[in-house]
Amino acid sequence: MAFDGLVIRALALELNNKLASGRLDKIYQPEPDELLLSFHGPQGVYKVTLSANASIPRIALTEETKENPMVAPMFCMLLRKHLTSAHVVTVRQPGMERLLCFDLETRNELGDKVQKTLIIEVMGRHSNIILIDENGRVADSIKRIDFSVSSKRQILPGLLYELPPSQDKTDPLTCSLEECVHILSLCDKSMQADQGIMSCFQGISPLIAREIVFQATKETDIPLSNMSYSMLLDVATTMHRLLEPIKNGTAYPCYLTDTETGKLLEFSAIPITQYGASAQVHSMDSMGLLINNFYCRRDARERMIRRSAHLSKLVGNHIDRCAKKLALQAAELSDTEKKEQWKQFGELITAHIYQLEKGMENFRVQNYFDDTLPMIVIPLDKTLTPAANAQRYYKKYNKAKTAAEELSKQIRLTREELTYLESVEEALNKADSVAVLSQIGDELADQGYIRRPKEIKKKKDVVATPMRLETADGFILYAGKNNRQNDYLTCKFAQNKDLWFHTKNIPGSHVVLHYEPDKPFTDEAITEAASYAAYLSKARESKQVPVDYTEIKNVKKPSGAKPGFVIYTTNKTAYVTPTDISHTK
Repeated sequence: MAFDGLVIRALALELNNKLASGRLDKIYQPEPDELLLSFHGPQGVYKVTLSANASIPRIALTEETKENPMVAPMFCMLLRKHLTSAHVVTVRQPGMERLLCFDLETRNELGDKVQKTLIIEVMGRHSNIILIDENGRVADSIKRIDFSVSSKRQILPGLLYELPPSQDKTDPLTCSLEECVHILSLCDKSMQADQGIMSCFQGISPLIAREIVFQATKETDIPLSNMSYSMLLDVATTMHRLLEPIKNGTAYPCYLTDTETGKLLEFSAIPITQYGASAQVHSMDSMGLLINNFYCRRDARERMIRRSAHLSKLVGNHIDRCAKKLALQAAELSDTEKKEQWKQFGELITAHIYQLEKGMENFRVQNYFDDTLPMIVIPLDKTLTPAANAQRYYKKYNKAKTAAEELSKQIRLTREELTYLESVEEALNKADSVAVLSQIGDELADQGYIRRPKEIKKKKDVVATPMRLETADGFILYAGKNNRQNDYLTCKFAQNKDLWFHTKNIPGSHVVLHYEPDKPFTDEAITEAASYAAYLSKARESKQVPVDYTEIKNVKKPSGAKPGFVIYTTNKTAYVTPTDISHTK
């Protein structure tokens, strides 16, 4: 993600404005690597999230509250001791570094006014939150860094705080146009132009570097070796133009989503045009709130993945087992394909038994079962009589016939189980709440995939709550999040004239388009419902996905069928591109 120096500069500008002269009221530490600060001042009450999470470090404004531990962690207690009721002096960013300093005025044990600084370093797995005392020394940090972790820079109580090691890059906000051109001209010509910009200038992410090159040259992958002086001047001029608003205290907070799927892509403090029609640009007034909304959606998804990991592993193991079982059954079934030949051998031996005698190893005869009457050779067991040889082939035929019937039945059951498990796997991938995961876990327990401890009684079924959406032209749309919700939606909730949608032979959710009297379904509503059914399936990354649809009265659930399994008739098929309409309303 583009959590670069420009984004942090935009945050510093916004927080300076909103927190000016504000008082730090409350300090919480809801996660081991995350703080929630509440400020009260002339501009109102604002909550700021500071996270040093290795995968999603961030600074953001938030309106949400989180559940806090019963006993506050030591770092949180230290911050409360030193910073509670402290007043904001300024929020600053040294140069274009990826860190933000909250300078706070408070009183020490003697009652004297002192200034302390809370610093958040947004640097991937090296991210940290550090409290600096009035003497510039580290009071403590949310992650202590000693010699065993880093030999270059330690963050420990009592040590003087030092900024992260300089990378000898130029601040693009203080660099003149001539200096920019000169610096770019000295870059390694084997690099791409965007790589050259990142290697020379502070605080510029790959996204911004590509945007600068794209707006200057209409390309994003041009090498520096192909660029003339005039082209370098265009790049430098474009960089100055794009960064000028940031330099003057104005940002353009925006985030990008995939046009087709609605998937979150990037966020930025300047307008982004390089993706063209393949991405949509959404702007917001607040950089802090934009970041919070962006990462809340990402964070919720990651936490759900962690919580569902054990179920995903369980289902994945059963899917692998079913796939191997199906392959073995198919191989065994192929071995029974000679059963008709064995029956013919038995009948040919019986028909010509007067020509045979014990001790013969084979018998050459005309095959009257074939219209061309070819001559064939039938292997014989020389230790058996002709009649016993015929009986041997009849027994092989009967055994193969019984095996084929049983194997066909078992293959059908294994395929049904594999289809069911793939539908559960897809439901786990889409799970967006603990309640939904709980329903999936209960379903797996009911089907015997999870063993409930004897002392734990079966919980009362959680009420199924399918998603409710609205199409662009006003029709109500419902979608199941797992097999239990699919069953409830299709078999109990939906009415006869409602339209039912499901991807053809692909695991996915049941989607129902609600019928309203005197309001015929429009082609647009049907297409939208089909596109969403495709999005809620295993084929969401594909194009031209087949989606079957029919009236609910044509959909039945066979007795004893697994959750989510139905059969249907008189359906039509639409070929659509998957679309997430839940984020377009």
